[in-house]
Amino acid sequence: MKNYTITTFVLLGLTDDPELQIPIFFFLFLNYMISVTGNLTIIVLTFVDPHLKTPMYYFLQNFSLLEISFTTACIPRYLYSIATGDRVITYSACITEMVFADLFAVTEFYLLASMSYDRYVAICKPLHYVTIMSRRICRSLVFSCWLAGMLVISAPLVLVLKLKFCDSNVIDHFLCDASPFLKISCSNTWLMETTVLLCAVVTLLLTLMCVVLSYTYIIKTILRFPSAQQRKKAFSTCSSHMIVVSLTYGSCIFIYMNPTAKDNVTINKVVSLLISSISPMLNPFIYTLRNKQVKKAFNDTIKRIAPLLKRENSSHK
Repeated sequence: MKNYTITTFVLLGLTDDPELQIPIFFFLFLNYMISVTGNLTIIVLTFVDPHLKTPMYYFLQNFSLLEISFTTACIPRYLYSIATGDRVITYSACITEMVFADLFAVTEFYLLASMSYDRYVAICKPLHYVTIMSRRICRSLVFSCWLAGMLVISAPLVLVLKLKFCDSNVIDHFLCDASPFLKISCSNTWLMETTVLLCAVVTLLLTLMCVVLSYTYIIKTILRFPSAQQRKKAFSTCSSHMIVVSLTYGSCIFIYMNPTAKDNVTINKVVSLLISSISPMLNPFIYTLRNKQVKKAFNDTIKRIAPLLKRENSSHK
């Protein structure tokens, strides 16, 4: 991955103000640690607790893995930059960061669509749920999400590798994002910009259509339930997923469908920060605080671990 004249780039970060660097570092570091810990806890719980061996939690496990991967692709490099003052990133590292961040982000959208289909089957076809959402089907859906992610980013990746950089190597962002990356290229970027927009719109529309259709049928089915208690219970199983969907789609639709937001560097940075740092940190709380099964699994695991820790401490004494 060698370029024509420029082999390194300078990432400006969120701000040039030296007084804000320390608060930003601690804010992002704390967010990153909470995000990794929270999502890792969900992954561990879905592995060890027998009550969480259902398709819903299998998808949640994969979603948490994607969240960890996505935030790790975006945030640690910027934390290193703040801590050391080294804003230089090589061409290869920049392309790698962009590829992995885009792959994880796109895969997330397809996985959210699969999760909405799972909720549709659970509520609208409960008697056939075990048959339809078998282990093989669940694995195939997750594999398809990753495959779709790879296919979607492949065309933009081929085009981005052909870009030339002649004059400027300064990227006005805290990560190697496609939009500021294209702005400093001296190549004709029309095809690249069109391809990126097309891939983004196709991904958003396809997955959003699946989510909207699933929840249209879910809401229709729930409203036909005879008792208020049944309706409340059914809505509670979908509420966490609906909140995460709203956060994820809302931020992305805002940046891709709003031309002024796309050109505004500050808005671009803020939305990228929301997607790459704040959203992965919030998602574990959204799923655990509104989910009795996950909370029970967490408490049961703590109860199992506590006696072992006490026994180990007493043996050391």
